[in-house]
Amino acid sequence: MSAFGYSMPSYFQNMPKLGTPLNAVNEENAKSLKDVEAAIDEQVEATLSAGRSDESLNAAGQMTARQRINMLVDEGTWCPLNSLYNPGHNKNGSTGVITGLGKIHDKWAVIIASDNKKLAGAWVAGQALKLTRATDMAKMLRIPLVYVLNCSGVKLDEQEKVYAGRLSGGTPFYRHAELEQLGIPVLVGIYGTNPAGGGYHSISPTVLIAHEKANMAVGGAGIVGGMNPKGYIDEEAAEALIDATVKAGKIDPPGAVHVHYGETGFFREVYTEEEGVLSAIKKYMDAIPAYNENFYRVADPMEPAQDAEALYTRVPFNQRRAYDVKEVLACLFDNSEFMEYKKGYGPEIVCGLARVNGLLTGVVTNYQGLLPNYPEYRGAGAVGVGGKLYRQGLIKMNEFITMCGRDRLPIVWIQDTTGIDVGDPAEKAELLGLGQSLIYSIQNAGVPQMEITLRKGTAAAHYVMGGPQGNESNVFSIGTAATEIYVMHGETAAAAMYSRRLVKDKKEGKDLAPTIEKMNELIQDYSDKSRPSYCAKIGLVDEIVRMKQLRNYICAFVGASYQNPKSICPFHHMMTPRIIRDWDNLMKK
Repeated sequence: MSAFGYSMPSYFQNMPKLGTPLNAVNEENAKSLKDVEAAIDEQVEATLSAGRSDESLNAAGQMTARQRINMLVDEGTWCPLNSLYNPGHNKNGSTGVITGLGKIHDKWAVIIASDNKKLAGAWVAGQALKLTRATDMAKMLRIPLVYVLNCSGVKLDEQEKVYAGRLSGGTPFYRHAELEQLGIPVLVGIYGTNPAGGGYHSISPTVLIAHEKANMAVGGAGIVGGMNPKGYIDEEAAEALIDATVKAGKIDPPGAVHVHYGETGFFREVYTEEEGVLSAIKKYMDAIPAYNENFYRVADPMEPAQDAEALYTRVPFNQRRAYDVKEVLACLFDNSEFMEYKKGYGPEIVCGLARVNGLLTGVVTNYQGLLPNYPEYRGAGAVGVGGKLYRQGLIKMNEFITMCGRDRLPIVWIQDTTGIDVGDPAEKAELLGLGQSLIYSIQNAGVPQMEITLRKGTAAAHYVMGGPQGNESNVFSIGTAATEIYVMHGETAAAAMYSRRLVKDKKEGKDLAPTIEKMNELIQDYSDKSRPSYCAKIGLVDEIVRMKQLRNYICAFVGASYQNPKSICPFHHMMTPRIIRDWDNLMKK
């Protein structure tokens, strides 16, 4: 029980409860989901394990990036992100950095650790994009960015993949400056050799803490001077290079501790042990402003009344099967309680207020199942399909997101959508305009948002429902073993691309088999490129998360959102809970 009092208990405590007992476990469904999870876990482990062995690094007096993170982060709070992200198709499956959310001395931070198992943490293809995602997270959540740095500079034989586009080498340093101008500190613990880009990683943060063997410099000892450039290497140049390299190997690399602690004073502190650097980061985290969570709590933290294990039965692996989304919410939020916004209106959308560790959050998700006599603009006898968006649902989401922005509440989107209704009736119902209106409302809300693609993320519905395309609103997106993301189903795409060809072939008496073969190839390609691991690799989601760990990420997101918010709405000034109550009372009459 908190020592602080709670505001408006008649609204926020004892909300309506969701969930029913699980009568039987669907073993086949659970196995399908868990098999995908196990395969994803195996991929992640292979990616993290690639490179120099842990034993070799430890014998050389270095901890690995994972060992450093484990020592830095509070137990049980680490939420890795972008573990499989590899847009540059690097052979080891990695971008050379490990990122995620974690608590350090009970304060949330975005954490980046150079993976010193791989080319001593070198810049490789895709790394700058991953770093940019991390800085975006820190910016939207207004929480510290913490580097555990060990960066040997650019992988020189692939410099064109790293340097120097609009979102490649150099971008993170501008982002650090932006964070600092917003009052968001960047802390760095520096290990190993950090030349060139690694040097700017070192110098651009707010507080620099170094290990005694670390250095940072504009260029490294490996950049040998004194040669007369000819545009090629001959034997004379090779001999000169040998002599210069031997000489360079006998001196300390530039920018060592005696320079940047003893002379420039850039290093605030230096430690002889690796652990000392991490302890110092914790000390500086203690000095950073953050609200006690009880300042914002509306009730005691509670686990969901329904066990997360039930998700393996509640969420069908078969994409064509419907399910009760409220049973899913019951496994994710405090005491399985939920205040639904405008129940009955826009029935394809379920949205409302829930609690996460006693903190309020908005929740938006898709209803699954058939909707008789709906949507209204298609006339009597129409049957709507859950997962698709219609006029009322789009209006309802616009209203709810606007109210969450007004009440300064973070938002959790849980997607399972097949798209937006199409055809002239949909156009006359203004769905195109209402979809863009929702994007405007999301952008205008100005509150942190996260998105879970529980199963399907399809077409425009994916990005109008809080998707990762919202670069200034979507803190991160996660997927599950059931996730599929595509512009449309593969069969629909094949029909769209080849239907006219089929008609032409038929009319000309040609064999249809070659066209049918191409259609099936496209269908298979859509399937391969929409599955969870591929979505993670190219960045359509930031992580594929086990069903049982979804709440962990929600807790991290909501907790971080309340740590140091840009603005506050007092609970007794909030309108969303009052609108919910008045709507419910009106519907009862």
